[in-house]
Amino acid sequence: MTHRTIRVGVTLPTFREDAAALGFARDAEAAGLDGVFVFDHLWPMGRPDRPALAAFPLLGAVAAVTDRVVLGPLVARVGLVPDDVMVHRFLALAGLAPGRVVAGLGTGDAKSAAENHAYGVPVLDAPARRRSLAALASTLSGSGLPVWIGGGSKATVDVAVTAGVAVNLWEAGPAAVAAQAARTEVTWGGPVPADGDGIVALLAPLAAAGATWVVCAWPASLQAVADAADRLRQG
Repeated sequence: MTHRTIRVGVTLPTFREDAAALGFARDAEAAGLDGVFVFDHLWPMGRPDRPALAAFPLLGAVAAVTDRVVLGPLVARVGLVPDDVMVHRFLALAGLAPGRVVAGLGTGDAKSAAENHAYGVPVLDAPARRRSLAALASTLSGSGLPVWIGGGSKATVDVAVTAGVAVNLWEAGPAAVAAQAARTEVTWGGPVPADGDGIVALLAPLAAAGATWVVCAWPASLQAVADAADRLRQG
């Protein structure tokens, strides 16, 4: 995979009470970035005292105020809603933003279980969550949506490989990206340095290792990410 093929996105700042993420999404599009993504949590990890915007209503609003950028959750957790509801959430979003939706899916883990418990949502065991994950990946990819599965464990990665969909690796190094890219499409997510040179130094080896997308956790400078993206595309 060459640097010219890499696509660069950012996660939007959603752990707040206002809807500033909409303006940031427009800024990201204007800066030439390829995508904007949101977390699917009921509160920031380990901070139930802090707010979090709901992923799909926000993504619908982002779809309405942008024209080009790809958008999606990074990642929507199975088990928070019934599988049929999850499918229709994605299909409704795809109706608002045709050709621009990534179906990011994940199983969650022990770190996010407290969110379920707080709202009386049962936590399915890991095999049951993986069965739902596999069914959702099959249905959504069959509907024409690109699917990314959060690669939190080998068993989850195996679901992605069997389904023939992408694996999203969070904060993985180039060696891990290259190893996974030999099996299926790989996208990457994680925090990045504040300066453009540091961003390029981090992301260029990931692009060379085969990542098709890099999604930067909400950065210190959106323009620095946009400039780095231009440099990566130019090789």
